[in-house]
Amino acid sequence: MGHGPGDDEGWRVMGRRTAWGRGAAVVALLCASAGPASWPAAAAPEAGPAGSSYAFAEDAVSVDGATGTADAQPLDAGKDYRSSLPRAAKLYYRLDLDDTSNAYVSVTAVPRAGGGKLSVSDGIRVSVQNADSHPCSYESANFGSSGSPRPLTAWGARTTSPPTPLCTGSGPYYVLVERVGTADSAAGTWDLELTTATEPALTRTGATSAPSAWDSASPEPLAGEARSRSGGAGFSKAASIDQGVWHTGISPGQTLYYRVPVDWGRQLSATADLGGSGGGGAGYAVDALNMTLYNPVRAEVADADTGYDGTQVSASLAPLPAVAYANRYARNNTKVNGMRFAGSYYLAVHLSAGVADDFGDGPFDLTLRVRVSGTAQDGPGYAGQTVPGDLFTITAADRQAAAQGETGSDDTTMEALALGGLGTGTVVLVGLGVWTLVGRRRAGAV
Repeated sequence: MGHGPGDDEGWRVMGRRTAWGRGAAVVALLCASAGPASWPAAAAPEAGPAGSSYAFAEDAVSVDGATGTADAQPLDAGKDYRSSLPRAAKLYYRLDLDDTSNAYVSVTAVPRAGGGKLSVSDGIRVSVQNADSHPCSYESANFGSSGSPRPLTAWGARTTSPPTPLCTGSGPYYVLVERVGTADSAAGTWDLELTTATEPALTRTGATSAPSAWDSASPEPLAGEARSRSGGAGFSKAASIDQGVWHTGISPGQTLYYRVPVDWGRQLSATADLGGSGGGGAGYAVDALNMTLYNPVRAEVADADTGYDGTQVSASLAPLPAVAYANRYARNNTKVNGMRFAGSYYLAVHLSAGVADDFGDGPFDLTLRVRVSGTAQDGPGYAGQTVPGDLFTITAADRQAAAQGETGSDDTTMEALALGGLGTGTVVLVGLGVWTLVGRRRAGAV
């Protein structure tokens, strides 16, 4: 990961909240003593366009990247965009900023099917520059040792709190997105999803240094009965979850997205357990299971990964501090400065495509153990509105979505649960469809 000159944050904070769906609860008759063996099979997450397993935002606007700043197209805060990135390309987009707001942009790159083999160094680099080509921030993301094709997300920012040298004035700024890798990198074009957000200044200045001490002990993974919750296929389709134990199936090459509401003052921890292969196959898959945490503006905060030999394995995020505005002042510590916002945090879980070579096509059992501890606190007091609105606020609708497992879909949905009872000759099948009209929180304009 690269860092912008003079940056005291360890630059890793990016993204935006997509519009959440809202709807009525699905009422289900639960069968007493029904256990994991009787759960319905996990549904496959909704896929994106043909040739891609990533679910792009449905309202994304198409935009072409420019080869220079003169022709760079503007990215408006609060909107989603679709673009593409050829091999060895360098593309520019424009941000028109005021002199007080913090501005964030995230870029998710998705290799197309059949795009060729990926190397350890293949990936993307995202930077934000001022009109004089001075970098305000930069970050790279790559596929790592597994080389497994999956969505990669990197980010850029222009911040006034804390200020970035030479990047505090109003006017045009430029987002540069580049492919990185070796001379023999995969030749295929990658699809891009770009999102932008702005954060207003505070009504009054608070602490300007990160907390010097916090509870950094590794929390015990949450125990208890697991509930079935299928993951989404992208940020905009992430399935909402709250504290609890969650179960689904995951296939090699698949990435599942979940979102977790985390308020100011609260602390998040997560563990991913991958079940055994059932005795079939032999070998070892490097970096087989990867779990990455992104904050409400889609900046990577922390990740965890583990290899796989066919027996159950587990990956846990490193201990994270409680959410606080002052965390942004932590120098070069992504797991601290990334926890600078309240809002919906994202967990992206990827199972390497290489797992199929030795252990079959799955799906494999995946269990997420999510803990949200601590007492919620008041926010820092913004002088204006975020764009999109309520980006760093946990609303009643967010809590309802987490309790009910809603995704970002704005389609009318019907859900059915099938539960099997345990006991001699006893099978209970319950099917209940509930149509729910789901609204979306529309992004505002800067």
